[in-house]
Amino acid sequence: MKTYRNFIANEWRDAVDGEHIAVRNPSTGEELARLARGRREDVDLAVRAARQALSGEWGRLTATERGRILTRIGAGVLKNIDLLTEIEARDVGKPLTQARADVVALARYLEFYGASADKVHGDTIPYQNGFTVLTIYEPHGVTGHIIPWNYPMQILGRSLGAALAMGNAAVVKPAEEACLTILEFARIAQEEGLPAGALNIVTGFGAEAGAALSEHTDINHISFTGSARTGEMVQTAAAKNAVPVTLELGGKSAQVVFADADLDRAVPFLVNAGIQNAGQTCSASSRILVERSVYEDVIARMSEKYRALKVGPAESDLSVGPVVSQRQKAIIEDFLGVARKDGLTVAAQGTIVPDAPADGAYVAPTLLRDVPPDHRLAQEEIFGPVQVIMPFDSEEEALALANGTPYGLVCGIWTNDGGRQLRMARAAQAGQVFINNYGAGGGVELPFGGVKKSGHGREKGFEALYGFASMKTISIFHG
Repeated sequence: MKTYRNFIANEWRDAVDGEHIAVRNPSTGEELARLARGRREDVDLAVRAARQALSGEWGRLTATERGRILTRIGAGVLKNIDLLTEIEARDVGKPLTQARADVVALARYLEFYGASADKVHGDTIPYQNGFTVLTIYEPHGVTGHIIPWNYPMQILGRSLGAALAMGNAAVVKPAEEACLTILEFARIAQEEGLPAGALNIVTGFGAEAGAALSEHTDINHISFTGSARTGEMVQTAAAKNAVPVTLELGGKSAQVVFADADLDRAVPFLVNAGIQNAGQTCSASSRILVERSVYEDVIARMSEKYRALKVGPAESDLSVGPVVSQRQKAIIEDFLGVARKDGLTVAAQGTIVPDAPADGAYVAPTLLRDVPPDHRLAQEEIFGPVQVIMPFDSEEEALALANGTPYGLVCGIWTNDGGRQLRMARAAQAGQVFINNYGAGGGVELPFGGVKKSGHGREKGFEALYGFASMKTISIFHG
């Protein structure tokens, strides 16, 4: 068992008060590691280190030099792929194949933003005679990053990568449930030459370290990924300092299947988008909407795949691993209890393998059919391997169902009718729309974010670079 400390100004430091937080392996329930329990004083130290970096070596680098460092760090991530895969599997509970894919994605984010750092250009604006007006992009300054436990590496890559590319210095508060790969990443970044203070990491509870970061008076921008309730608190705290916030707050994303869809292609996406990472994905497709004439066919096909799903320890690399904690397991089981109480019909379930450790946080993937659109399980984010499926009779009804939740993160549309594809895509209330696919293979290049209670702002892709910068307008009178 390893004890991890905070990473501040390229040094590993104990929390000011010396306390720790236990991290447990969700596959076994055993204690895996201990984290420093950072609080306000630790966040203050990290913010000061970031501010000093902006006036020091990090702040003096050109965009090209920053990009080269990020590219080197990305290569360093791949050198450590086996180590990071093992840690992510044990820490988050991801099957090894999924954990390894996340390492590759982190490296790709750094490659993408490393290559993009010197590609952000301002404009010259036509104006009155005798004036030249131009715009430039400047870093916000010190950026705060509150990272969730479900995809520590991927969300660090899309958030931190863009922030550093634009010249910000960062303070990261990862989730206490699962953040060990983020701490290992700090070691890699230091080894690959990231100047002191450009990246600082303070571990701890959200109500302590996270709240201190959100309301800190010397933070210039906050990136938060997590629940809508916590996002509301982060934005409220930041508003007192007039600090911009990027919020990605989850969803209740639908895949809409019309009768003319290629079901052989669609069904694997329908299932995998709901059970990947045990359903603990903000953009998970937790609602499947199907045109009535093919409804029973889709249920039969999905049920066959569900019954083949095996759930077990992450190291076994089965279809589904454990959820992240016993607390998360209890939340999901509470939703399933509501389903039983209300008489919802289970179409199919996966199977927890017999030798799964008794203290592991295992949940059998569950497909529920004929769920009323206004039911809790069709409206609320469960964040577990649970999908609901319901029929529709017309394009108008399909659209109303797809848009009929408080969320608006992702929507999938399955149809070969080109006109319908565009009508649905334009009318869907979602930040991303996928037609005859879902997720686009990860899509580091694709801007990501939501509308409604799924949040605002965009990360991933080139668009994220603008979010981590301020535009300055310069007007020159020269006669």
